[in-house]
Amino acid sequence: MAVSYDRPMSGPVIAVGPVAEEWAMDAVRDGGGVAVALDESAGAEPVGLVWTAGSDTDGLARVLHDSPRIGWVQLPAAGVERFATSAVLRAGPRFTCAKGAYGEPVAEHALLLALALLRGLPERVRARTWGSPAGTCLFDERVTIVGGGGIAQALLRLLEPFRVRATVVRRSAVPLPGAARTVATGGLADALPGSLVVFLALSLTPETTRILGAAELARMDRRAVLVNVARGAVCDTEALVAALATGAIAGAGLDVTDPEPLPDDHPLWSEPHCIVTPHTADTWEMIRPLLARRIATNVRLLAADEPLEGLVDPAAGY
Repeated sequence: MAVSYDRPMSGPVIAVGPVAEEWAMDAVRDGGGVAVALDESAGAEPVGLVWTAGSDTDGLARVLHDSPRIGWVQLPAAGVERFATSAVLRAGPRFTCAKGAYGEPVAEHALLLALALLRGLPERVRARTWGSPAGTCLFDERVTIVGGGGIAQALLRLLEPFRVRATVVRRSAVPLPGAARTVATGGLADALPGSLVVFLALSLTPETTRILGAAELARMDRRAVLVNVARGAVCDTEALVAALATGAIAGAGLDVTDPEPLPDDHPLWSEPHCIVTPHTADTWEMIRPLLARRIATNVRLLAADEPLEGLVDPAAGY
């Protein structure tokens, strides 16, 4: 479909596809760009692309092959493992994703799961009798956060009122503001003992797949709880089921699972010390305005030839 413009184009031409979502078109315009659908012509080839399909790697590869002038691609999700396992990230353009943009709602959900577990809510929401008083307070405790990106940073801010002593485990030991201690990934095993809550908030890459397995779960305190808001595959599901069944850890709060969706007959559903939410730490209603903000910002940065937000490192896979 061809379109015409009554005024000269004043910003970069950015295509939106495979579906030209109006909110994404508006975000491009808010950033000072000229938004076009993939099948439109604006008198100039697009130099950027906002990709609205989170899992269509083949479709993206075809678009990039047919549109060699595209030098920047904005992906819709924070995690890019689907694209990293294909050749598309090595296609030539700069890629940005939503990493960091969704940190606050996901961190909020992580804290919700932690507090619910510490206060025994898995048992209480199923109870049909008064029962015995129980619960653990988070104030002045130690926690470990595996991951150092936007979720971890937002979580550290949320945890400030609890006066926790947080250890962050990340790719490098460069200190993270708000953390009492920051260690590299190789220090994970030593960062687990003594922590009341272990949060998983890291990207899924070949190196982080099942980074928390039976050996790591055995290093956690028996009173500790695990919260996973990253990707299901960063934790060994079978090892987690065993740790919960034997009381090796006190509980688990999972917004992501492996496999996902979690089958209806999976033992985690009947585990009395486990909470499973169906990947709802960042619903579409929550994240759409945040993604629109990221798109608008990157269009402005692209026009100014400045560094983009959420740049993907193809070699690292995130």
